[in-house]
Amino acid sequence: MEPVFKIPQSVLVVIYTPKLYTLILKRIDMQTWQSVTGSKNFLDETYHQTAAREVFEETGINDKQNGFRIDDWYLENIYDIYPHYLHRYEPGVYQNTEHVFGLQIAQPVPVILRPAEHTHHQWLPYQEAAQTVSSASNSEALLMLPRMIST
Repeated sequence: MEPVFKIPQSVLVVIYTPKLYTLILKRIDMQTWQSVTGSKNFLDETYHQTAAREVFEETGINDKQNGFRIDDWYLENIYDIYPHYLHRYEPGVYQNTEHVFGLQIAQPVPVILRPAEHTHHQWLPYQEAAQTVSSASNSEALLMLPRMIST
């Protein structure tokens, strides 16, 4: 059962190819671009479980297929929740903690969007994707991609 209020713990998953093309999605509510994001459904859901679930729900990509592996980048961002979303959270909650992951796939794959969340998707070089997304933490994660995969 989903909680009454959203849990202020979420994931950001950068999906990318070896040639550093990245997948971004256009949000239906704000008409902005982003990587895969989403909140925990329950408190004891791990960040990794949340990341795998959100990738599948938002793109149809199963992280277990073809040797795909979601890698924990061991980065967290804490940010203020947009005022127009505060009603989704318990009273007194004003910040969210976002945990960052990467998911490398061999090449761009067909994407099955969740129509309630996203209207379009595109595969872009990571620098162009970083300029296209609306979130500063998302842009920063995309720009870190070459460094994150070389470690």
